[in-house]
Amino acid sequence: MTERGWQDLIVGDRMAVDQEFAQRVTDSEFSRQEWGLVMTAVEFDIEDPGDADDARIVADTSKVEQVMPEMENIQSQMGAMGGAGGGQQSGGGGLFGSVKDALGLGGGGGGDGVDQDRVEAADRLAQEYADELQQRLESQGKWAQVREAASE
Repeated sequence: MTERGWQDLIVGDRMAVDQEFAQRVTDSEFSRQEWGLVMTAVEFDIEDPGDADDARIVADTSKVEQVMPEMENIQSQMGAMGGAGGGQQSGGGGLFGSVKDALGLGGGGGGDGVDQDRVEAADRLAQEYADELQQRLESQGKWAQVREAASE
């Protein structure tokens, strides 16, 4: 099977987990737009697919830091619209937050720094998503098939 073969098997499960996970995203510090951006940078892998006891889906978040500048743009746009879009804003948001960021006093703005707290929060949330996805595959009886496809 191709490298993406096992991921092709779980497209419907991913969509179901996306819907189930929506409330978790709403309760997080990320807006739905920001979370969507995070998910474009996350890749999922299966560690130890041949070992039924130790196999698990892990979120490879090594590229999340690359999307952080765009997340700051989303925050700025949401701040300009009065915070519309859900999620809690970190770093203040709005005019005051923008001024603080421009002065390098914000929580990771200023252009050259990346807010490591938000990167770590995105990493944690992505792994929670991976755990939910694996639980769904197990409960649907698909986990063995997915592991087998991943080990090929």
